[in-house]
Amino acid sequence: MKVLKFGGTSVGSAQRMREVAELIYAPEQRRIVVLSAMSGTTNTLVEIARLLHNGDLTAAMSRIEIMRQDYHMVARELLPDATVAAAAIKHLDGIFRSIFDLTRQPLSASGERVILAQGELLSTYLFHQYYTGILGREAVLLPALDFMRIDADDEPDAAYIREHLQALLAQHAEQQLFITQGYICRNTQGFIDNLKRGGSDYSASLIGAAADATEIQIWTDIDGLHNNDPRVVKDTYPLRELSFDEAAELAYFGAKILHPSSVLPARQHGIPVRLLNTMQPEAPGTLISSKTGQEAIKAVAAKDGITAINVKSSRMLLAHGFLRNLFEIFERYRTSIDMITTSEVAVSLTIDDASRLPQILEELRRFGTVEVDEHQTIICLVGNLVQANYGAAYRAFEALKDIPMRMISYGGSPNNISVLVHTADKVQALRALNDGLFRRQSSSSSLFSEKEGELAL
Repeated sequence: MKVLKFGGTSVGSAQRMREVAELIYAPEQRRIVVLSAMSGTTNTLVEIARLLHNGDLTAAMSRIEIMRQDYHMVARELLPDATVAAAAIKHLDGIFRSIFDLTRQPLSASGERVILAQGELLSTYLFHQYYTGILGREAVLLPALDFMRIDADDEPDAAYIREHLQALLAQHAEQQLFITQGYICRNTQGFIDNLKRGGSDYSASLIGAAADATEIQIWTDIDGLHNNDPRVVKDTYPLRELSFDEAAELAYFGAKILHPSSVLPARQHGIPVRLLNTMQPEAPGTLISSKTGQEAIKAVAAKDGITAINVKSSRMLLAHGFLRNLFEIFERYRTSIDMITTSEVAVSLTIDDASRLPQILEELRRFGTVEVDEHQTIICLVGNLVQANYGAAYRAFEALKDIPMRMISYGGSPNNISVLVHTADKVQALRALNDGLFRRQSSSSSLFSEKEGELAL
């Protein structure tokens, strides 16, 4: 069994859906295909929910109607058989009617989650109709709402998912292909919920673990996870292999191709994850597994929207329990800490969610003087940073010699060096690291090999 997840751009048009249908066609291999909503759909649904929350009913209904007509056009293009297209449009209208029904009363939190779930229901339905009704191939549309569930802490209920998915697969023991939705699930009350933005990757990993998959494939519009941000840095190249820990660090600290939580279930069950490019399916992509290479620093990533907090207190810092009391403040306000450094009289730390910052600062001031720096960026250097790899930190900081650094974190993980810089310096820092750590001939970037990697690093 393999699990193949396709993102929004991969199913973003009728033509893209046709291409995906050919990519997944393997009659002798059992597969579960996980689809995101068509690109742009979730953003539109979020906008509709926002308009309803603001009481702008006219604008919300107009957006729903425009979206409905857009999906009619996709259905007619994807499904050239008039009978199949007519049946599909009738089904689509039922989905949009359920959205229209939610405009008749003030939008609740559960109603908003129902709206956000429709994107995946639309894409999987259309794709299944094309695959079975037009191509005439066998496939089972497996509703994610029948087996995906989160618990009272909004975490995936792995035991429930495994039990119910295995039961559904057993009902179709002779079938080879299953199509299901990413992102959406139910909560403990049985209401429609979701795994938050980017959750389709997470869905694929959870499904792979529950189905005892041999491999999980994440198909996007880029040929693997790159060594640097290709949006702002020239001559980046895809990494051929990463360990689970390295991939998790890169995803958490800004690598957009992968959802931060997506590798966790796969790592727990030892299932390799392969990142592939729908637009260039012949490219090898990136393989994520338990294997760790020898390169000291393989890649860098940047996480914006960081706030740095410095607490200075010569009276309290060395007191027993001081750090515990400090951390409890952040725990009470459900705010995670990314980086932390300490000195004899001060603690500096960073957060990526400043929504509760005023309340946090009010409590922190009981301990001493508090300073706040906003508009910060964490730059994360990832690789095999064990002590035997001499000189890794030197090369990194040599590359960053002209970049003002606010904080440095090194040693907490054998896979990560993190530095904090002002967001205005981010692009310069990423480019400097690329020149200092990964300089290579651009003509060979697509032919990256382990030997070349050792020379470059």
